[in-house]
Amino acid sequence: MGRAFEFRKARKMKRWSAMSKAFTRIGKDIVIAVKEGGPDPDSNSRLRAVIQNAKAVNMPKVNVERAIKKATDKDTANFETVLFEGYAPHGIAVLVETSTDNNNRTVANVRSHFTKSDGNLGTSGSVEFMFDHKCHFRIPAEGQDLEELELELIDFGAEELFFDEKDEEDSNSVDGIMIYGDFQNYGTLQKGLEELNIEILSSDFEYISTIEKEVTEEQRADIDKLLDKLDEDDDVNNVYTTMKE
Repeated sequence: MGRAFEFRKARKMKRWSAMSKAFTRIGKDIVIAVKEGGPDPDSNSRLRAVIQNAKAVNMPKVNVERAIKKATDKDTANFETVLFEGYAPHGIAVLVETSTDNNNRTVANVRSHFTKSDGNLGTSGSVEFMFDHKCHFRIPAEGQDLEELELELIDFGAEELFFDEKDEEDSNSVDGIMIYGDFQNYGTLQKGLEELNIEILSSDFEYISTIEKEVTEEQRADIDKLLDKLDEDDDVNNVYTTMKE
């Protein structure tokens, strides 16, 4: 089933497990999308994708509409995505993905998290080469044949498809199919799914480590101190490491 499957099954994103954190990220993503392509989801594919993600985390429609309206205000600050690279204790590489409206604040905070946890914030390119940048889409599994779907989507850039069980703790969740491709094929895959009239439940980007390092339980506890600090930072969207799950 491949590395993407193993990665997804092993990793549970803490930020997305907390509803308030998910809503915060969606709000930032809406601002970015509207500032780039306008407030109409019919003509703004990025905004269309963010709205799909909002539905996936059960964000109320009124919240989404309010966020879109706010994003059209010229006085609303834009957010930029900034990637930080460094090392946690015991030589574990760390990628920190942020969305920020104040880069100086975010740099200072991320550097502080690394320093206080006996880690080191690195320079651009210092660890990113250890990760593959991927996009993924989740669609309903009902009525789909995995092999036939793969043949239909391969020309749009799909690399890997697999069944993804519904979240039993979410009454609105359904069994799905995960579709992975290279980061640069996001738009092509989105267009392909829409042309095939396939509902997109959610979509996102992620970094998948190509190198994994074994650690002891004691070492993991040291590393988790840094990861917990990063996870609590409002500017941080996702954290990726080379630590073997």
